[in-house]
Amino acid sequence: MTRPPFRITPRILALSTDIGRLVGRSEGANAAEPTPRLRRSSRVRTVHGSVAIEGNTLSLDQVTALLDGKRAAGPAHEVREVRNAIAAYALGPRLAPGSIRDLLRAHAVMMDGLVRDAGRWRAGDVGVIRGSRVGHVAPRAPRVPALMRELLGFIARDRETPPLVRACVAHYEIEFVHPFSDGNGRMGRLWQHVILLGVSPVFAFVPAESIIKDRQAAYYASLAACDRAGESTAFIEFALDALRAGLAEAVPGFRPRRPDAGARLEAARERFGRGSFTRADYLGLHPDIGTATASRDLRRGTDGGLLERSGHRATARYRFAGQRAGRR
Repeated sequence: MTRPPFRITPRILALSTDIGRLVGRSEGANAAEPTPRLRRSSRVRTVHGSVAIEGNTLSLDQVTALLDGKRAAGPAHEVREVRNAIAAYALGPRLAPGSIRDLLRAHAVMMDGLVRDAGRWRAGDVGVIRGSRVGHVAPRAPRVPALMRELLGFIARDRETPPLVRACVAHYEIEFVHPFSDGNGRMGRLWQHVILLGVSPVFAFVPAESIIKDRQAAYYASLAACDRAGESTAFIEFALDALRAGLAEAVPGFRPRRPDAGARLEAARERFGRGSFTRADYLGLHPDIGTATASRDLRRGTDGGLLERSGHRATARYRFAGQRAGRR
């Protein structure tokens, strides 16, 4: 396994620390979950941002319609680009970051109907146009399979590099190697997303692609700087800063998940232990629920064999099965 060239700078460490703090706030002590609005908005902005960087002109409203399975007016190839991106990102949780097969599979979905060699390495040599001139000459086509094996081996097996950094390195190196005839930018962004899903499920709701679109000039400048330096350090700093911005936007959209009956009963087990308790005691432990909900919880615990009950109605006492009876 060959490690791609990059350095861990103080800025990378600081950005990684900030991101870790924001992820912690988003996950929350009570297993926070994104609001429905955040779920929907992040999916739309992720897809829209990634295809817009490549020149797709469909609006957020049009991308939303396509995400909802509706028709959207627009050039046929642009509609196809959006539908393909929606399908490729939907595959994300099922893709292994270190798998060549999964990378090719994702490209086949991303570029279906757009290029003839979707899902296959490029056969010819390419230069990447940035602005009005060739900004980067990619490695020769015969080298692509070996270079991609090395990159995905680094992603899968390197344990010294933090996964946040590995995700950014993968993004840059896919754009540098340019393994496909088209769709390399989209695949670099997608593969960063796939790796980040393994860091925290919070990243499913962080539209980094939209932030990159808004900072497109800096995006291309960081890629060019890395090409000149022969390492991806500048791009890692750019990408982590975009992730931090995306997380900062997403944090307010996370809310604590309301405990269900199972979680409430488990809390009661931890609180009451071997002792017996009443419905009133249970309500005291869970002041945010009503008497009817408490009764349903206790009936569920009794019917499921989790609780043993003595007495009737409001005077009944409960204890957890397998615990010695006693009074608190």
